[in-house]
Amino acid sequence: MKLGYHLDREAAPNGVFGVVVLQSDETLERELSPLFAADGAALHHTRIPFADAVNPETLRQMRRDLPSAVALFPSETPFDVIAYGCTSGATMIGSAEVEAAIHSIKPDAKVTNPVAAVLAACEKLGARRLGFLTPYLPPVSRAMRELLEGHGLEVTAFGSFEQESDRAVARISRASVIDAIREIDARGQVDAVFASCTNLRTFGLISEAEAAIGKPLITSNQALAWHMFSLAGLALPSNGPGRLFRV
Repeated sequence: MKLGYHLDREAAPNGVFGVVVLQSDETLERELSPLFAADGAALHHTRIPFADAVNPETLRQMRRDLPSAVALFPSETPFDVIAYGCTSGATMIGSAEVEAAIHSIKPDAKVTNPVAAVLAACEKLGARRLGFLTPYLPPVSRAMRELLEGHGLEVTAFGSFEQESDRAVARISRASVIDAIREIDARGQVDAVFASCTNLRTFGLISEAEAAIGKPLITSNQALAWHMFSLAGLALPSNGPGRLFRV
């Protein structure tokens, strides 16, 4: 028996979003999905090939694969915002190149990435002096620091776990991350601390870390989610983590 049905006018009344997630990333989807689902937004994910080793060469290789990854999003669905979910990758490829690659497939979507989001977050929070935490090897951390400083920010304290394996980064403990944030904050005069990497688990510790240091904590995934909602012109979700979602 064939049954009748009706079609809704729209499946997601509060926006349609896409995120390009690295093949090796185990954190970004878990942290972003509840935030968007609670707000009634549609969040689509696609994966981009990436080996476990995070270094300048492997990061730059993603520029070639970005269009084909974006092409795997639903083809007839209009997207409000599409994000490329890799802080170090956006550093090595460049925000303009990331945007061009995504627009080659989805020309009408607004585009962001964690680097662009963090820069916007610093401006929103009035943060100019940063404590900077990364999990990366020195060449990647150095390139990101130069990018931040090239946009008028001052890195007054820095520390890194110096880990090349993305799988290992996803398993760095909560206590280790909080201890690192506290140590970096204590080293210099900072307006905020930035913890980089979409695979570094941070959503569950932002409130505790901010209480410990008495100032904002900016993380890659937090800033990315905040920027996606902001670019779409939507109200920020009430369950967004940290001071960034309260200003």
